[in-house]
Amino acid sequence: MKEAMSRAVARAAIRIALTEDRDEEKRLVEEFARQGILAAGVDYGGEFTSTVRRIIERAVISAKREGVITGTHAEEGAVAGAAHEAIQQLLPKALGLNIGGKVGVARGGGHVAVAMYAGIGLLHLDDVAISVGHRAVPAAGENDHGAG
Repeated sequence: MKEAMSRAVARAAIRIALTEDRDEEKRLVEEFARQGILAAGVDYGGEFTSTVRRIIERAVISAKREGVITGTHAEEGAVAGAAHEAIQQLLPKALGLNIGGKVGVARGGGHVAVAMYAGIGLLHLDDVAISVGHRAVPAAGENDHGAG
């Protein structure tokens, strides 16, 4: 049975978020492109509460820069919403602590997923977490303004 596109896109975002370096990320982006999934990654870090906005902005900017989205209002909103959802999943563990890691963004068909890998810590007492948000977007070539 062929994997559902929403699941494949989420898996791609997670795999991008878990890459060790830019070379591995580039190799995976190329592999996913052959499967019809566009992907991008970006690093982040800082005190959790003060970096939330920057994490969302970085996810949107990297998705636009790498051609995952074209920059329409609907596409930017989908990435921002999925990134916000992923951040909300980390909130109980990270509030008041430092956080750093990588965001993976992937899009295929009418699906966009944002995954976050996070190292969460205070001094040497580090924890790790991963989270994923998903949104529906118009598939490539579809009008995002509706039927009217």
